Amino acid sequence: MTLSQQLRSHAEAVEDRLQHILNSLPSEVPGRLADAMRYAVLGGGKRFRPFLVLESARLFGLASNKALATAAAVELVHCYSLVHDDLPAMDDDELRRGRPTVHIAFDEATAILTGDALLTLAFQVLAGAETHPDPIVRGELTLGLARAAGAAGMVGGQQLDLEAERLPRQTTHDLQHVRRIQRMKTGALIAFSAEAGAILASAPIEDRVALANYGQALGAAFQMADDLLDVEGTAETVGKSTGKDAAAGKATYVAALGIEGARERLRELEAEAQSHLNRFGTRAEILRQAVAYAATRTR
Repeated sequence: MTLSQQLRSHAEAVEDRLQHILNSLPSEVPGRLADAMRYAVLGGGKRFRPFLVLESARLFGLASNKALATAAAVELVHCYSLVHDDLPAMDDDELRRGRPTVHIAFDEATAILTGDALLTLAFQVLAGAETHPDPIVRGELTLGLARAAGAAGMVGGQQLDLEAERLPRQTTHDLQHVRRIQRMKTGALIAFSAEAGAILASAPIEDRVALANYGQALGAAFQMADDLLDVEGTAETVGKSTGKDAAAGKATYVAALGIEGARERLRELEAEAQSHLNRFGTRAEILRQAVAYAATRTR
């Protein structure tokens, strides 16, 4: 399969699993909350993080159905983060994936609860026996996702991102500061996604480290492309509001390096991500193609 075919195939499989999970919510879940959860998760998104879970599992001979629960759990965490990021108290966005954000389509309180519900549902899915028959593996996955999503990962990165709006210009334009924010906010979850397949396969630690390092470099490239899209893209093509980072004084790669500097660093990150896949040979061809995809995407 080509990369585009594999992306589509994995996205469809993950969408089906997410649909099943959200259609199986207990009857005790209030209808408005269940509707908002489905709205936040279904019918949109690239499903790039679940794709990494499924492809890293495939490296070790695991069929997609053996990794789908983990892939779905990762996507639930990602969707929760988008719901909360879009809130007025955070990035205050009204558009996501080409349609109104959850707090606009429903209301702010429901959006907060929706994010909370999706986050806890992710760990409920991950802890289930369907994820993996070995409870030790499930425990490793749970620990890894918690670290990636928590205060030392995605949540902490969001805190630093918000604080950057109030910092002096020389700080928000400092490359090391930008790297720290994006390594936590974006890179941590992508790195876990890339490593998750190796955890599921109980692969050697060297393979896990290589995939985690690949994910970190890929995450930085993904964020670099996102920063460039915010400067050069439009809401129609990107599917969300653009031009807000600079207006808010956010710490971004473009702010630190300029457009041409960001493009040069993006090329370096592509090469770095590719180098971490060398140990896997031709088995990692799709993951190699994913690097170029992340770096050149238009939305």
